[in-house]
Amino acid sequence: MTDKLFLHDHKSGNSYPYSLLLQDVNSGGLLNRYCLKQDLYNIFLTLVIAAVNEAGIVLLDSGFTDAELQQLNIKQDDLSEQIRLNATRIASTEELLQAVRTHTDWELTLYTSGTTGVPKRITHQLASLIRAVKTDNRHRDDVWGFAYNPTHMAGLQVFFQALLNGNSIINLFEADRETVISCIRDYGITHISATPTFYRMLLPLDDTFPTVKSLTSGGEKFDPGLFAQLGKSFPNARLRNIYASTEAGSILSAGDDAFSILDDSMCRIQDGELLVNNALLGASEELPLDADGWYATGDLVEVVSENPLRFRFLSRKNEMVNVGGYKVNPYETEQALQSHPAVKQAYVYGKASSVLGNILLADVITTQPLSEKDLRDFLAPLLQPYKIPRVINFVTSIELTRSGKLKRT
Repeated sequence: MTDKLFLHDHKSGNSYPYSLLLQDVNSGGLLNRYCLKQDLYNIFLTLVIAAVNEAGIVLLDSGFTDAELQQLNIKQDDLSEQIRLNATRIASTEELLQAVRTHTDWELTLYTSGTTGVPKRITHQLASLIRAVKTDNRHRDDVWGFAYNPTHMAGLQVFFQALLNGNSIINLFEADRETVISCIRDYGITHISATPTFYRMLLPLDDTFPTVKSLTSGGEKFDPGLFAQLGKSFPNARLRNIYASTEAGSILSAGDDAFSILDDSMCRIQDGELLVNNALLGASEELPLDADGWYATGDLVEVVSENPLRFRFLSRKNEMVNVGGYKVNPYETEQALQSHPAVKQAYVYGKASSVLGNILLADVITTQPLSEKDLRDFLAPLLQPYKIPRVINFVTSIELTRSGKLKRT
């Protein structure tokens, strides 16, 4: 392998070739067992060193506060704990990548996002982290736009897909629209995996990006309308929808918003909720399983067809809003709002009401001036009255989580 680019990081402005990665891997004698780093290159370097040396480490979100670490029972002494590494020297980049590929028993511990409580500690072997990774000559020239938090499952999967093919990684996480567009052009990005929120941030797009061969959506409910718009600007891109979780890694893939269950011994639907078999899960003492070893994901679904079994996601179980006795799926109202040509992003949520239990509110980012009446009139033929927000706030930004998704309270 020639000395190709390993990583370009828009935050630091630095670029790192594979030769530097190899040099830094060979220079390490000690490794912190807990990885709590801000710099993307150092996070990636830590992962590679740990995998090559089969040193089990704990990957922490760089945004964890002292209070959050305390909640997870992680002490300052833990952050100082070090692992002594083998003195084996790796001679080439090819040998480095092969060392990572073959250490499938290497263990990495990470935490769930904690959106429904205290984050859960999950330990995965490399084999489960790279379950969906494809390594062959067709992928050796891929250039990945990296748009996920590197300490979360989606970011890890993109990282290993790129690393194990010796690809270049261009950091797009938390980049603004102009930076993303210039990076796609300047580095010839061929693959992007991101949340629908990330893709919507790029709109409107008036130009085309022919180098991009693949756009993958994950982390949030798939939005067919959004991807119809993206198809015009990315004419050569194959569109994929991925279902993955910190607990289980990558599980399902589809070309639209409907997934198929091909093996009902691994996934099944019960009472409108997706269940995953324990065989797909990482090791954890904190995941509640039923008596038969099934894990309830909290994701509500609707069946599209029975034979073959196909379904689409509706909402997270804890995100449904009770409005006057009716269960409202905020995603449905968001998609209706976002189908308006002047609405760039919408966030729908409930607010406590003594009369109705909750009333529905929406925060909306628009590309041109609109009134609340304009949007309510637009929604009237699309939604039942109780699904239409009582209050619509016009805002310039909507808060995101550390993983780049809409922050839902």
